[in-house]
Amino acid sequence: MSTIQVDVVSAEESIFEGEAEFVALPGESGELGIYPQHIPLITRIKPGAVRIKLVGKAEETFVFVAGGILEVQPGRVTVLADTAIRGHDLDEAKAEEARKKAEEALLNRSADIDYAKAQAELAEAIAQIQAIRKLRGK
Repeated sequence: MSTIQVDVVSAEESIFEGEAEFVALPGESGELGIYPQHIPLITRIKPGAVRIKLVGKAEETFVFVAGGILEVQPGRVTVLADTAIRGHDLDEAKAEEARKKAEEALLNRSADIDYAKAQAELAEAIAQIQAIRKLRGK
């Protein structure tokens, strides 16, 4: 069985490092699936869940990323994430609160709001909630 080395890192720490059979993640133009010996690729990724199919295990490991860069080489996948959170560390209540704050900021029509930032925060919160629900099978 062929495997691929997977590294998921954020500015703060290494989140995942190990061998996998398959990796799926949210590319800029849609979901990307990476198998061993994939052609080289560099692309931006959107906020969402990185699913890592571990070697010889039925379950997948989940990591939430808030965007970043993906580099694929035939034997290695590297995810350089803006922010990355292990699936088991995700907090749905915190993500819902972030979503509500971003929605309120967008509804507030004052001139001192950064709409692009509020939209990005909303997209990240929604992606995090979706990742949590996918992880928990909701």
